[in-house]
Amino acid sequence: MNERDYKAPASVGHVQTAGLVVGGVALLAAIFGAVSSPEKFYQSYLFSYMLVLGLTLGSLGLLMLQHLTGGQWGIIIRRPLEAASRNIWLVLVMFVPIVLGMKSLYRAWLDPEKLKAEPLSAYQQGYLTYGGFLGRAVLYFAIWGALVWLFNSWSREQDQNREDRALRRRLRLLAGPGIILYVLAMTFAAIDWVMSLSPHWASTIYGFIFVAGQAITAMSFMIIVVAALSNSEPYAGIIQERHLHDLGKLLFAFNMLWAYFDFSQLLIIWSGNQPEEISFYRTRLYGGWGVVAVIVLIFSFALPFLVLLSRDVKRSASLISKVAIWMILMRLVDLFWMTRPEFSSSALPTWLDIVVPIALIGLWVGFFAFNLQQQPLLPLGDPKLAEAIAHHEH
Repeated sequence: MNERDYKAPASVGHVQTAGLVVGGVALLAAIFGAVSSPEKFYQSYLFSYMLVLGLTLGSLGLLMLQHLTGGQWGIIIRRPLEAASRNIWLVLVMFVPIVLGMKSLYRAWLDPEKLKAEPLSAYQQGYLTYGGFLGRAVLYFAIWGALVWLFNSWSREQDQNREDRALRRRLRLLAGPGIILYVLAMTFAAIDWVMSLSPHWASTIYGFIFVAGQAITAMSFMIIVVAALSNSEPYAGIIQERHLHDLGKLLFAFNMLWAYFDFSQLLIIWSGNQPEEISFYRTRLYGGWGVVAVIVLIFSFALPFLVLLSRDVKRSASLISKVAIWMILMRLVDLFWMTRPEFSSSALPTWLDIVVPIALIGLWVGFFAFNLQQQPLLPLGDPKLAEAIAHHEH
C-alpha cells in the first residue's frame, strides 16, 4: 500500500482553515468578554474547556481500547483518533485561563472569608490548595501526554516496520495499564476542576461519569469525521455500512454507560437523604435548572436511545452523523448543567456561553484537521487492516 494513496483529501485542509478562522474570530469576542465580565467568562470557559478536553482524552481512551481489544471498528478510525489525541498540547495551553481564573472559580476553598463561613475538614484544606491544584494538573497532563506520545510514535513505527509483530504486542500490552492511568488521572482531574466547585459535596462515581461522557464525545466526533470523509478518497471505496453500524452500536453502548453512572449517583445519594450529599441535586432539579435536567434526560439519553435502536439509522452516514452532532451539543448542555448552578440560580445561558464554546471547538477542530493531514488516513502497518476493509457479502 502506497502512503500517498491514503492521504487526507483536500476538504480536510478547508476544514482546518474554517475551524481556525471561526475559532479565531470567536476567541476575539471571548477575550472582549473576559475583559468586560471576567467572572462570567471563566464560568463559560470551564464547561467549554471540559468538552474539548473530552474530545482529546476520549479519543485517547478509545485508541487504547482498540489496541486492547483488537476490534476492527477501531482500525478505520485509528488515525483520526491519533490526530485528536495529539491535540493534548492544545488543551494544555487552553488550561491556562482555568489557572488564571482560579480565584474566581474556586472561591469556595481559596477565599479565606468563605472558608471561615463554611469551613472544610483538615484533609480537604490540605488537599485543596493552590499549589496542590497546579502540581496535580502537571501530573495529569504528564500522564496523558506520555500515553499520547507512546501510542502515536509506535503507530508511526508500525507503518515503517509492517512485519514487526512485536510492535503490535507492545501496543496491546501498554493499552491495559494505559486505560487505568487515563481513568485514574481523569477521575482526580474531574474532582479538582469540577467537583471542587462545591467542596462540601462528594461522589465516588463522579470521575466515571466524565470518562463515559468523554467516550460519547469522542465516538460522536469520529462518526462525524468518517461520515464526512466517506464520499472522498481514500475512504470512498473503503467505508461500508457495517463500519458505521459498529461505530453507532458503540455510541449507543457508551450513552447507556453514561446514563447508568449518572442515574446510579442520583439513586444512591437521593436514597441516602443526607443534607450535605443531596445539595448537588437540590440546586439542579428545581426551578430553571430542573427544566435543563429534563432536557438532558430526554435529549441526551432517551431520544438518542430510541433513535440508535434503529439499524437503518446506524447504517446511514447522513443520519448517524446528525445524531452524533446532536450528542456533542447535548454533552455541552450536560456540562453546563453540571457546572453553572454552582455560580448562578439562573439557567439562561449568556452570550459568552455561546461564543466561548465556538472559540474552543473551532480552534480544536482546526488543529485536529492539521494533525489528520500529517499521516495516511489508515494504519497501513496494521496486520488486521486488510480484513477490516474487506468488502463482506450481506
